[in-house]
Amino acid sequence: MKARKGHYTMTASSLSRRSFMAPAVLLPLAAAAGPAAAARPGSRVLVAYFSRSGNTRVIAGQLKRALGAALFEIEPATAYPEDYLETVGQARRERDAGTTPALKSRVADIAAYDTVYLGFPIWGETAPPLIRSFLATHDLAGKTVIPFITHGGYGLGDSLAVLARHAPAARLRATAFVLQADQERQTMEKVAQWLGAGKGRG
Repeated sequence: MKARKGHYTMTASSLSRRSFMAPAVLLPLAAAAGPAAAARPGSRVLVAYFSRSGNTRVIAGQLKRALGAALFEIEPATAYPEDYLETVGQARRERDAGTTPALKSRVADIAAYDTVYLGFPIWGETAPPLIRSFLATHDLAGKTVIPFITHGGYGLGDSLAVLARHAPAARLRATAFVLQADQERQTMEKVAQWLGAGKGRG
């Protein structure tokens, strides 16, 4: 996959765009996406991710299986609102204020891992505030950090710069896996269009 302006891609035969969205991938996620699923014996790879609508969780689950990695879900101590627009508003306020929300839990032994795949959606043209919290509370010095990112059509914003700024001693992989997959926002827009069309017909 070629990189477009503002986009970065990770090229690997096991990580195709089609395979991430296949229904067969979605079914086993409930079992794989616990707060700290164990790694294959001897693995020093961690997949840490934050996901709201489930798109990033799908990628994290596939990475866990393909790499035999440990899996850690990054969660806020206080859950974001269920309503999408309320979450957008809260995330914007946190971003503007430079807030680092408290985490529900931390990786028990971050020193046990050499490589960290870090996944998140783009919120407000940047990494969610919770990702800054994760980076601030885990020592990633000397570790290879490989981002995998979902977005709703506006690209990566300054998210990679955020990772570099908050994990300066880590080896940040310049090429991330990036997928446009903001189904939640697109669904809301389509419903609004449908309702608007219905009103127009009386």
